[in-house]
Amino acid sequence: MNVPIVDPLQGDFPETIEEFLQHGNMKCIAFNRRGTLLAAGCANGSCIIWDFETRGLAREFRDKDCTAPITSVSWSKYGHRLLASATDRSLTIWNVVTGEKIARITLQQTPLHACLHPGSSIPSVCLACPLSSAPVLVDLNTGSTIVLPVSASDNSNVPVPNSRNKFSDGSPPFTPTAATFDKHGDLIYVGNSKGEILIVDSKGIQVLAVIPIPGGTVVKDIVFSRDGQYLLTNSNDRVIRVYENILPIKGSGREIEKIITNNNNDYESHYEKLKANGARCLVFSCEVSDAIAKVQWKAPSFSGDAEWIVGASASKGEHRLHIWDRAGRLIKILEGPKEALIDLAWHPFDPTIASVSVAGLTYIWAKEHVENWSAFAPDFIELEENEEYVEREDEFDINAYTEKAAEKMIDEDVDIDVETCEKNSSFSDFEEDSADEIIYLPAIPSPDVPDEQPDKCLVSSSKLEDSNHSGSPSSMDAVQNGLVVPLASSPLEVDNSTAEEPSETANAKRKRRLSAKGLEMQQAEKVKKPAIKMSNGKSSKSKSKPVMELANGNSSAVDMDDEATEDDEMI
Repeated sequence: MNVPIVDPLQGDFPETIEEFLQHGNMKCIAFNRRGTLLAAGCANGSCIIWDFETRGLAREFRDKDCTAPITSVSWSKYGHRLLASATDRSLTIWNVVTGEKIARITLQQTPLHACLHPGSSIPSVCLACPLSSAPVLVDLNTGSTIVLPVSASDNSNVPVPNSRNKFSDGSPPFTPTAATFDKHGDLIYVGNSKGEILIVDSKGIQVLAVIPIPGGTVVKDIVFSRDGQYLLTNSNDRVIRVYENILPIKGSGREIEKIITNNNNDYESHYEKLKANGARCLVFSCEVSDAIAKVQWKAPSFSGDAEWIVGASASKGEHRLHIWDRAGRLIKILEGPKEALIDLAWHPFDPTIASVSVAGLTYIWAKEHVENWSAFAPDFIELEENEEYVEREDEFDINAYTEKAAEKMIDEDVDIDVETCEKNSSFSDFEEDSADEIIYLPAIPSPDVPDEQPDKCLVSSSKLEDSNHSGSPSSMDAVQNGLVVPLASSPLEVDNSTAEEPSETANAKRKRRLSAKGLEMQQAEKVKKPAIKMSNGKSSKSKSKPVMELANGNSSAVDMDDEATEDDEMI
């Protein structure tokens, strides 16, 4: 762990949590081969598909026969099928486009992991790794299974395994066994409990080669890179080991048969011959571990371009990701929320990781982009500190004879090909492209819920009209006379309003305010002439007169008050 830390600006790997996805209680995830769709299995037995571009929910599959938690999900080659394994020992395959259940098969053991055959567009075979038995090949059409070998044929000559594996008599252990297809499904790589990698023919179901792993401990995970050139194993000794595949990516089954045929050397046993064959298939590259904390690793995988290796800490309450380069140097440690991690997947092309927490949330880790304004001006140089600039002698001289850049000669008569599509370099490892490959799923519009708010508004407005029409008798008289009387909050509002024309009074919504001098004159008038109160508690005649006259449809009293106010202002 004393190796130098590589500059993080030099690598395309995620650095921070960008957002999270939430729908039910998710347990496992998997990207399609384009990285546009993200499938997830939930604790209630349902499977969902996220549109990773829009972060929207595209599909949800529910099976009434399965309510157990999903343990793994797997895509077919072109994305038409989705396989889900559950804790009720079932395997369910779905039609991604229609959402129909194609088949459901029940195994004898709970499958911890299952994957479809990668070489077929509509696969009929899948590889399942049960909880406490050997991996099996399952025919999805008939439901028949074929058990794969987990050890060499002559166990007597196999080296004595480590005592920590708790088997010394050569009997098969009751521990999970990891297995995976190669890129095209010609070979199956099985990691057993003796610390070995077995290369098995997917058709003949025979062990063709053996690669012993240092330490001889249980192999918990075995994963291929997207391009099929590298393989990693996660062992029980807390070490992740990386191997380079020296077999050809396409036609690996025929190549290994040639190796076996040409290997005519005499060996002490058949096991030694299998080891010699394995040395020509995989070459050890590096190993990574946490030498200080000695943590167990969970869900290790490669980046899309196989330049980086990621492993999650299996400690409870930790959401921590370790990223190494392919040489085994630690690059970065990502700290997440205080929730244990149960599964993760690296995007096939982008520096993005999706990780699932024990709380059922999927966190999206992405690269933290920093704005680089100098990229818009190639001649611009960024300086860490101020520097003294020395002007050249001819830097700002005007030269009338400056040579202009020669213009490119373009042949306008050349035919331009607008039909041929250039192959994207990111998909260079895709030898076969299908026109009907599912890249995106059409959105299914959900019906809008009727809003009850307009009805409530209509009811309230009708009540308001009723309350306005059921007011005082003066308002009723005004309606009968053809006038609309605004509700006055105070007598001053009516006193200060313009009542010269009934139509203007009815449509007025703003109050007319007196000037500062007018307010002073009004206050002085009130001091000189206090309001005369009647015996019945009513206000003065001057204030009651406008209201009475308005009710009768006459505005002469208001005119008299305005004339009196003007005379007071003149004084």
